[in-house]
Amino acid sequence: MVTLQQYSASKNFWLAKKVLITGHTGFKGSWLALWLNMLGAEVAGYALEPLTPHDNFVLTGLAKKINHRIGDVRNYDRLQEFFRDVNPEIVFHLAAQPLVRESYNAPKETFDINVGGTVNLLECCRQTESVKVIVNVTTDKCYENKEWVWGYRENDRLGGYDPYSSSKACSELVTEGYRKSFFNHDTHAIHGKSLASARAGNVFGGGDWQADRIVPDCIRALEQNEPIIVRSPHAVRPWQHVLEPLSGYLLLAQKMAENPTLYSEAWNFGPEESSFLPVGSLVDRMVKTWGEGSWEDHSKPGALHEANLLKLDISKAKSQLGWSPLWNIDKAITETVSWFRQYRTSDMHDLCCRQINDYMKHSTQHAKHD
Repeated sequence: MVTLQQYSASKNFWLAKKVLITGHTGFKGSWLALWLNMLGAEVAGYALEPLTPHDNFVLTGLAKKINHRIGDVRNYDRLQEFFRDVNPEIVFHLAAQPLVRESYNAPKETFDINVGGTVNLLECCRQTESVKVIVNVTTDKCYENKEWVWGYRENDRLGGYDPYSSSKACSELVTEGYRKSFFNHDTHAIHGKSLASARAGNVFGGGDWQADRIVPDCIRALEQNEPIIVRSPHAVRPWQHVLEPLSGYLLLAQKMAENPTLYSEAWNFGPEESSFLPVGSLVDRMVKTWGEGSWEDHSKPGALHEANLLKLDISKAKSQLGWSPLWNIDKAITETVSWFRQYRTSDMHDLCCRQINDYMKHSTQHAKHD
């Protein structure tokens, strides 16, 4: 088991902490649940069934390692019942409809989950005395995208062209409304809760099988020896390995617990400038690391609108949290390909723990150099 001292930002903080994660069966949620389990937290998860038998949640056996509950965040009564059973101290809200193109097919469902689900989650937190820290995970796409060449800052205007982006901007507004109305800094002594939102870039890593995401699309095509279909090869995105934003969420939650009125706001967690790449460049690197393969440009005039240029400014997290990304794009791709090369034959719980351990050691070394 990983010793807590290996992760300099955590030390003994997470040991025996009661943590509830919504969306824990999903890609990011499963990695977060596993990481917290390694750190000794008492982890409870509320989410839908995993997407595939090869999801990270399934292959790591997390259902037997945490308090696992199947449920929909749109079901307020069931979610509230789980809160009463768990009495969590810290809550991470990751349950969402996470796909831009799917939001065009199912706009009502997208808003119901991403907005209504956030309201249900925050209302359960409001009604649960044990809850002290809440982190609502949204997205970099919550900003009104003006195709700027510089990164968006946390105080830039929220917005959204497509239903997904719009729903996440709404989730941010709901968060701000609850923070001002019920979890206000000035009345913390009365309510005892701290609420923040976290906005990450384009996250990838082992165990993500969602449709219409470029890295899973790459893996599916490479496994079948077929060309990778690329819809928007020139679109620039802030690429990062899943462990990068998760490290930010963990550090943010700890800072909020230690100083509740100072960190209760919005935060960006993105990569360094060198990891802002066109989709085509990312695919080239995936193919090179895999060892073979090819891709085809299937961009079409009049296709569903998606942002062409999107960057995040992470200077606030760097200066105020002391957080910074640790793995460059090549390291992130190497670790991702390693997961997908081994998932059929290896013990994936051990492999994921090794990757997390590697990241934590890197974090410790980084802190020493600072």
